[in-house]
This record gives sequence, structure tokens and C-alpha cells, in this order.
Amino acid sequence: MSPEPARGTAIAVSDGRQTAFTGNTLAVASMLTWAAGFPAAEILLQSWPPIALFAARMSLAVLVMVPIWLILDGPAQVLRARWGHALMVGGLGLGSGMFLILVAQKLTDPVTVAIIASCAPLIATIMELVAGTRRLRWSFALGLVISIIGGLIATSAVAPAQLGLGAMCAVVSTALFCWASMATARDFPELSQLGRSTITLVGGLSTAAILVPLAGLLGLEVMPTRPVDVAQMGMLVFYALFSLGLSQFFFIASVGKLGVALASFHINIAPFYVMVIMMALGEDWNWTRALGASLVALAVVLAQDRKPRPVQSSSTSDAISGKNWPSDQTPNQPS
Repeated sequence: MSPEPARGTAIAVSDGRQTAFTGNTLAVASMLTWAAGFPAAEILLQSWPPIALFAARMSLAVLVMVPIWLILDGPAQVLRARWGHALMVGGLGLGSGMFLILVAQKLTDPVTVAIIASCAPLIATIMELVAGTRRLRWSFALGLVISIIGGLIATSAVAPAQLGLGAMCAVVSTALFCWASMATARDFPELSQLGRSTITLVGGLSTAAILVPLAGLLGLEVMPTRPVDVAQMGMLVFYALFSLGLSQFFFIASVGKLGVALASFHINIAPFYVMVIMMALGEDWNWTRALGASLVALAVVLAQDRKPRPVQSSSTSDAISGKNWPSDQTPNQPS
């Protein structure tokens, strides 16, 4: 029906490839900045209770990102945002999830947390299937399995996982983070990527505002056990602004391009990025982690392998506007 079907198909395929490239680039940037925060968290948790570190991290990120959002998008855009829904998504998903991941790291170790986080693609895929935003193709399913295997190989190279309460916290945290990421990219179409990331971080801060006084009333530690020096403040600034604020901005933008399931594949390369960062601090190269990262990279390619499909709309403009949905996604795919 299209006057120029060949041209329409070429535009649709080219546009899809550009979207995939941008989405994967954003996911890589997100995982690099997120992974860089693991060594800082490990050091800070030696003297910071999880609740104190969580509250300080969220507060610092929000204090910097909200003014930037106001300057770039304007007060009117900020005031018109769906604050009630954002507080729910950010508070329950990001806030509770980030707190539980710190508790998990405190009760276990970074390796156990990373092993459990390697199941994020599976959890995210189930969520997208239930929501009807993805159709499961064989290439995506194969990529999903390879991604999980690669993540397990990369993270189990140092020590076995520790089960128990800490592991359960990591599982719940991973599920909450996947849900919050999907909801953030889907439920705030009127906001910019910066606005989407910032408004849910404010919701996460509301969780900290509740948990800190509650922990104090229960007699738990809510303050660092030793004086905070310049070195700790430097690590906290990096942990809050880069490993949280910037990483979350990149990840939400990636979810908007790829969907939360495919974006979550990149989480399994994080242990490799941690290893590369630690090499700069004197650690040795680990071939097992490199193998795991290579498998995850292969999984990303497999899951996005789409053959060109003929344009079925009545005009070339339908191809440009994205109405010809890929075989694994339906029209309500987050954008």
C-alpha cells in the first residue's frame, strides 16, 4: 500500500538500528558508572551503617539533580509532574530496592549480590511478558539464557554465594529495581530523561526520610561509627552523583530505547567493569570474568537480532513514527 515500500522498510530498519545502538551505548555507560561505585560502597560500609549510607547517598544525589532539572526543564514542567505516582514508584521501587541491596552487601559480600543481580534479565523479562510489552522470540530467549550463564561465570570467579537473609534481600531488591525502572520509563512520557530519573530519586529519598527515624526509634545504628574525613566524603560524592545519579539517568534512558529486559542484560557485565576498575588499583586480570562478560555481550547481540520486515502501514510516515513494531514488542512498549 505504501508508494515507496522499499524506502519505507529501509528507514524503519535504519531507525531501529540507531535506536538499538543508542540504547546499548547508554546501558554500557550506566553499568560503568554503577560498577565504579562498588569499591566505594565496600569501603564506606566498614564504618557507615547501611541506613546512613543509603540516606546520605540519596540526599546528595537529589540535592544536585533537582536544581539541574529545574534549570534545564523549567519550574512549570517540574510542578506539573505526577509527583504522587513518582513518590510511589521511587519510594517503593528505587528507595526500598537500594536500601535492601546495601543490607544484602552488608550481610553477605559484593560477589553474592552480583550473582543474584545476574538474574535481573530473567525477572525483567517476566515482567515485560506479564505487562504485554514483549513477545518472547527464540533468539531473545537464547540470549537471555546465555546472559544469565555469563553473569554467573563472571561473578562466581572469586567466591561462592552466601545464602540466607542477605541473599533474600538481594533478590527482592533486584525485582524492585527492575519494576521501578520499567515504570519510570513508561509512566512519565511528558518528562525528559533527566526529569524521569530525578523525580523517582526524590521518591527514593522519601523512603530514607521514613527509614532513618524509624531505625533510630528501634535503637539501630543510624550514624557512621567513626568521624567522616575528606576521603570518605570524596567517595560518598562519587557514590551518590556518578554511581547513582548519572548511572540512573543513563539506565532509564536505555530502558526507554530497549525495554527493561534487554537493558538488564548489561547488568551482568558489571563484574567485568568492576575488575577493570580494580586493575587500575592494582588487582590482577581475571580471565573467568572476561569470559563471562564476552558471553553477556554475545547475548545482547543475539537478543537484538532482527531481520528487516516489510512495511505494513499505509504510508512511509508510519515507519518513521514507529508503528511497525518489532516481532518481540507490542505497541505499548515503553518509550
